[in-house]
Amino acid sequence: MARIRQTAIIGTAALAVLAASAVPAAAATTTIRAGSASAAAYDGAVQASLLGTATVSTSIGDGSCEESEMTGSINSDGTNLTIDAASFTGAGGGPCSGTTDSTITALDVPWTGGSVEYDANHTDGRDATVTIANFKVRAVVDLFGGITCEFGGTLTADGYNGDNPSRPDTGNGEAQVGVQDAQVSKTGGSFFCPGTATVTANYELLGESSAGSGTFDQSLYVTD
Repeated sequence: MARIRQTAIIGTAALAVLAASAVPAAAATTTIRAGSASAAAYDGAVQASLLGTATVSTSIGDGSCEESEMTGSINSDGTNLTIDAASFTGAGGGPCSGTTDSTITALDVPWTGGSVEYDANHTDGRDATVTIANFKVRAVVDLFGGITCEFGGTLTADGYNGDNPSRPDTGNGEAQVGVQDAQVSKTGGSFFCPGTATVTANYELLGESSAGSGTFDQSLYVTD
């Protein structure tokens, strides 16, 4: 059961949008661009779609979600990353799987205060760090009539441009976010819920080529 609750975390993770370490003190400025290093600055809606499977591990088991999507917005200087909606499900939109099925719901959206920061040192091959702040999710696990777990906090990960050979999915040419072994904490729910969980998930990032269209078809690129 714990696996599945943790699965919830994955999504948040989700998402996610991520960044696993701090930007150096001498970090450069950040500019989100519409598709290439020389393109115009991009400011507006963004979508993160899960690549592959998101997994969560705890002291009492593992869980996974096959589908996850987050939508929100960001400023062109990388500030004010906001997640307005997030979903985490199993294949075909059903529950996430593990020791037992789990239904995961995003709580208290929008999640505000996140950011994308260009990494001039390209630490571990990344181009940026991505932070999703104030996330919160609930997982209802199908055991004993339903066990509820809640997790929240700040999720961090690495950001990669679509031409970076170090990106998580080299078969995908879009900007990506990689959450690798990120820890999240329990914020509420049953005493059966684990206190922490470790999340691993990769997401594709896209913007809108036509602002307000709701169609996410614009490649994104982060520079200094």
